[in-house]
This record gives sequence, structure tokens and C-alpha cells, in this order.
Amino acid sequence: MLSAASIKDLVNSGAVTWGGELRGDGLLLRLGGPIQPLTDLGAVVDLADQASIDTLYGEQIADWTTYDLAPGQMILAPASEPVSLGPDVMGMIGGLSHLARVGLAVHVTSPFVLPGWAGHLTLELINHSPAALRVYHGMPLARLLLQLRGGGHAAPAHRFYGQPGDLQSHYADDLLDPNKR
Repeated sequence: MLSAASIKDLVNSGAVTWGGELRGDGLLLRLGGPIQPLTDLGAVVDLADQASIDTLYGEQIADWTTYDLAPGQMILAPASEPVSLGPDVMGMIGGLSHLARVGLAVHVTSPFVLPGWAGHLTLELINHSPAALRVYHGMPLARLLLQLRGGGHAAPAHRFYGQPGDLQSHYADDLLDPNKR
């Protein structure tokens, strides 16, 4: 992982674009908006059917300052600051342990951010606590740790992700449709 000094050098050279805070040896990710709650359908969501996946999501909440996350509830939210990584820089998202100790999981899986990424990272927040947890717009949630990778070309930008409002999964459309691979 890169040190704070190395990250500052990458920002100064333009290999990383970041307008947020550097905390320790990582980029501090804060909770942005809008937020996207997932709904309890009481039904099976068919992961091979995009329309079925789309039914999982409630209405986005654009204007908010606090949100009470119920036990077992999940919401999606963008990081407040966009980030762009050069072709030789990749990242790993890690939640803050202070939040994990009260039952808040910040980024569930897939912590890797590929080289060439540009946009707002989407964070998945799940309340594993027996109590409701109040989250605040702009609160620190995670860090993005950076590392250099060997040469070669970065993957092309992903067409679905990176904008603050693009929070939902496009699994069936993107990964299961042979015409879109």
C-alpha cells in the first residue's frame, strides 16, 4: 500500500484526482447522497433477471441529513467526493473499524477499485447491530488505500457505475448477457 507521501505525489502529478481528505495512508471516504434503500419484498430476487433485481430497490432519497438504518437494513450511497485513478493505480476500500464495532458494515464485498476508475464509489451500508444506527450525510465511513500495479493497459471505464445516482446492481444486464461482454 502507498504511504501518504506517495499518494500526495500521485495527486500532484495528476495520476490520482482527489478533492477530499487524506487520512493516514488513505483517502477518507465520506457518506454522500443520494441514498438508495433496499426494500423487503418477501420474494425471491432472480439474479439472472435484471427486472427482478430492479424490484429490490426503493426510491432514492436525495435530500437528507440523517438516516436511521434499521437492524438488518441495507442502503447504497455514493462517496461524497469523486476519485479518479490512473492506469497504474488501483485501490482497496476498507471500512473504519470504529463503525464495525457498533455493527455497521460499510463496504460488503468487492473492495477493489480497478485502475482507470473515475467517479463516485458506491458504498454498501448494512446494519448488523441489534439497534437502529443513525448515519449522517458527510460522515467518514471508509478509506481508499492505494497501490501501484505493473504496467499494461487499464480496463475501460465501466458504463454503469461512477455517477452518484447510479447505485443499483446491473448484474444480469452486465455479466449474464453474452451480447454485453
